[in-house]
Amino acid sequence: MGEIRFISTATVAQKRKPSESTQRIDLNPWELRFVLLAPTQRGLLFRKPTQDQQMTNIIHHLKTSLERTLDLFYPLAGRLGTTVNGDDDTICFFIECNGAGVPFIHASADGVTVGDILDPVYVPRIVYSFFPLNDTPNYHGISEPLLAVQVTELADGIFIGCNMNHVVADGTSFWHFFNSWSEISRGSDINISQSPVFERGFVPAANFPVRIPQSELVFGGFPSSSPTQERVFHFTKEKIAALKAKANAEKGTNQISSLQALLAHLWRSVTRNRRLREDEETVHAIPVGMRPRIDPPLPQQYFGAVIQGGRVKMKAGELLELSLGHTAWQINQIISTLNHVSAINLFESWAKNPKPISPVILTIGNVLMLSSSPRFNVYGTDFGWGRPVAVRSGGGNKFDGMITIFEGSEEGSIDIEACLSPATLESMVDDAEFMDVVSI
Repeated sequence: MGEIRFISTATVAQKRKPSESTQRIDLNPWELRFVLLAPTQRGLLFRKPTQDQQMTNIIHHLKTSLERTLDLFYPLAGRLGTTVNGDDDTICFFIECNGAGVPFIHASADGVTVGDILDPVYVPRIVYSFFPLNDTPNYHGISEPLLAVQVTELADGIFIGCNMNHVVADGTSFWHFFNSWSEISRGSDINISQSPVFERGFVPAANFPVRIPQSELVFGGFPSSSPTQERVFHFTKEKIAALKAKANAEKGTNQISSLQALLAHLWRSVTRNRRLREDEETVHAIPVGMRPRIDPPLPQQYFGAVIQGGRVKMKAGELLELSLGHTAWQINQIISTLNHVSAINLFESWAKNPKPISPVILTIGNVLMLSSSPRFNVYGTDFGWGRPVAVRSGGGNKFDGMITIFEGSEEGSIDIEACLSPATLESMVDDAEFMDVVSI
């Protein structure tokens, strides 16, 4: 497939200077846990506008609308700041809203078409090159941008890829920014539907600033592993509803959600096709958005990383011998424990003993790690020339077992981008129980 040709790079910054009270934003345990991991990389694929628009005009318009968007999301134009504490050999991280700017890269994938991205069975690796700042971990936000944008021109399409520091924002905030940028691009100027909220007052003041021992900041990437491939599985609204009904009937409840049933279905297939022994443990790690689970709830437009993880552990034998409903119920019960009390416990315990999540920990064992959410508004991200035709993720935080989930293009549908070993993916295609629910 073609290669990427870089055409231009510019720095985009907000025009408005934040007030003195908002020039520094302290980071809490939810956010600081991600300092050793990679940023969030998500991008949208569009057909080229049918009207007679020159690419140079599109690029100029996107830069201008991004500038206006950064007036509202000004921390993204900043950098991570640090305070080194010599008395106890610790370090504190915060967002320094200094307006240093966001790199905006214009590139071209000469000869590559939309079909070249969507038609192959496996996601082509050229997609990774549609994102800026690859292999740049979150802690590099001290000197590297917290947000970087790359607009890649295809023969018949446009791909807009964003790299956003995960310490600064979770998926909810990522898509809030992306949706707002597109809204301003369509002509909404700065009167967007929901303005971001940066207030950190809900966190006990005693927790700020969190001092992280420098001995805990062991910087390194994901350990080398066997090769992986990525495939997108599509599930229609009707198939998901049938899975949900089956899981609830098997468990004699009505509490299992559509997503919990779908995740259980996927987990069972991955475990079956990894050919694990019955006594081997498998783990499903599920991040849960905590905004509505805090008392009082945080506003949806709160900008930051507000995630706690639930880890569901089962022996492979139990997972496969018992029902879909049993597995979905285990997921349901773990998620139900994530509430205001668990959040306060995390804040207090983590502040006393800070341990950022390391890439090595994520990959230990037979793990299935969930990322993103079907609740994010992907296909409403219209910059003025129509809905996207697809969403893809970059190469950050990818390993055998990373599952990225998005809303599908049709109402109520879901796409799962599965990063697994080639052998597991090939075997899943022959798994009749799994594929009966998949729409090609």
